[in-house]
Amino acid sequence: MSKQKIAYIGTGAMGKQQIFKLLKDGYQVQVYDKYRDAADSVVAAGAVWKDSPKEAAHNADLVITNLPLPHHVLENMLGHDKPGALEGMKSGATWLDFSTTDYHNTQHIAKEATKQGVFSLESPVSNLSHMGVDFCNVSFYVSGDKEGYDMSEEALNSMGKISFFVSNTIGEAQTVKLLTNLLFYTQMATLGEVYMIAKTNGIPLLWMWDYIRASQGNSVVTEQVTPFIFDGSYDYSCSLEITVKDTDLTVKLADELNVPLPIGRIIEERYREAGEKYDPPHDNHVKVTKLIEEDNNIDLRIPDFTAPSPYGLNRSYVHSTERVTDSFGRIKPLPYQLKYDDPEALEDERLMDMAKSLTDFLAYINYLSLGEANHLGKNMGLSDELLVDVIRWSVGTCWISDNLDAYQPNPAVVEKIKSFDFGSKAKLPVITKILAHLSS
Repeated sequence: MSKQKIAYIGTGAMGKQQIFKLLKDGYQVQVYDKYRDAADSVVAAGAVWKDSPKEAAHNADLVITNLPLPHHVLENMLGHDKPGALEGMKSGATWLDFSTTDYHNTQHIAKEATKQGVFSLESPVSNLSHMGVDFCNVSFYVSGDKEGYDMSEEALNSMGKISFFVSNTIGEAQTVKLLTNLLFYTQMATLGEVYMIAKTNGIPLLWMWDYIRASQGNSVVTEQVTPFIFDGSYDYSCSLEITVKDTDLTVKLADELNVPLPIGRIIEERYREAGEKYDPPHDNHVKVTKLIEEDNNIDLRIPDFTAPSPYGLNRSYVHSTERVTDSFGRIKPLPYQLKYDDPEALEDERLMDMAKSLTDFLAYINYLSLGEANHLGKNMGLSDELLVDVIRWSVGTCWISDNLDAYQPNPAVVEKIKSFDFGSKAKLPVITKILAHLSS
């Protein structure tokens, strides 16, 4: 069976790496991007530039869109300033959208595609380690026309590590992506405040990082995103605009599915606040933690610390080619490890008690957030088995989701955290609201 001819629309950070991999695996790829220079590197590698989405899609078996926002997908598929891709697609071809978008938007485009005999798939992408797309360490959640998926599965496997066909109903893959993102964003917003508690109470930040990584409170955010807080880069890999959009879509989805989502709504409010204060299209997504720094006029920098990533302060950093593989088959690059040892205990017993309570609290919040994410998935009709798989293979993974059967929730940690009165030394809006909700 000959390889599909592929059109790829959107040659940003994620798109580039996938195009490079497709070219390496022998696919013909035609590309288009709003910004011509964004495609220079893939064209140099063998992709063929086209001047419009329509021209890129001409004679392609598979048309991929990988774009930031819902209206970008709509304009590139149905046309706006230039003819849309759908106009150039042949009957029997497949449209595959990698964007995290409003699924109503995808359904609208899919209806138009059906009129031309074109199959439609939505397939949000999840990094299996920080920016796993850099070495095709990603998972795909796919829903839509199964026939289109069957024809495109080989190309998906070229661009990533694993794919899941979620449903024949467009919208359910977006749900999966949003619910896994919810886990990530909850970890992000709460972690920044935990570090602020540590700093304002005299717990060294590097020690606290080591301590959390060795605890039940560990997550991909703690392990792999913390460095972007400590070096002040806030992670160049993703814009704040994307995260503000995602959290807004998640709350709207919860409203549609009658899911209360109390913690998720607190997190959405915090990201919305960051979006209003900063410059979402140009500022980095971890800048949500800058809010807590500015709230307290205290930064969370560690002198001379640089994140081990090209998306931190050292933009010329190259990921290690050495990988570690866990029991599920998920990989990540060194220096990240499979297991972290506890750092030497602090001499001050009260500070040790604080640190232990904070990690227990992080674990409990991760557990509650996992419950909210599962509630979203179940109300959309996803099976328990599928929910376990997609969360396990998402960037939202953490100790809790990997070891749920071994975890014993401890609601008493809420009163323990309140007993420290951390709010007397620092403003902690997210944790304060979560504590208030859990105490009501």
